[in-house]
Amino acid sequence: MPSGMLHFLLFLLCAALASLIQAQSIAIGYPEAGATISSSSNFTVEVDRPNSLTGSTEVSLVIALRACTTNSSAGSIVCASPTEEMGTVLYHGGYDPQYSNTSGTGEKPPHQNFSVAVPDGFISGEDAGPYALLSVGHVALVGAGNSPMFEVIYVDVQIASSD
Repeated sequence: MPSGMLHFLLFLLCAALASLIQAQSIAIGYPEAGATISSSSNFTVEVDRPNSLTGSTEVSLVIALRACTTNSSAGSIVCASPTEEMGTVLYHGGYDPQYSNTSGTGEKPPHQNFSVAVPDGFISGEDAGPYALLSVGHVALVGAGNSPMFEVIYVDVQIASSD
């Protein structure tokens, strides 16, 4: 087989695998980016997994919250990448997305809701601001060969003080 044809077949295989893995990606359905979360009560995190023709086995989910810092002299917000450090873990365990039978809310993809809370004293320190990243780490086995997949998604939120 000519080398050009081999490279083309390898490219097609990689593209097919990438599309299989992308089809299994999750999304944070709630809270929306920029939402305000009260530090004095539980809040819901909805994790959606859109439909796919490719089979998958859900392994686990991690929901975490990491405070961002503010640079008062520059007036900017600095958030560390959640792919390097997720922060305070609010939930870790199984993930079993299902359709909901609620009428009037429109069609939702399979999803699961998690009730979590902002830890006491989460926003503290001179440089800590009310901004944080809510991140979700997702592990699944995808396709007939059970290819491992790991992803981290996030939304920025604001933490409202309970004072």
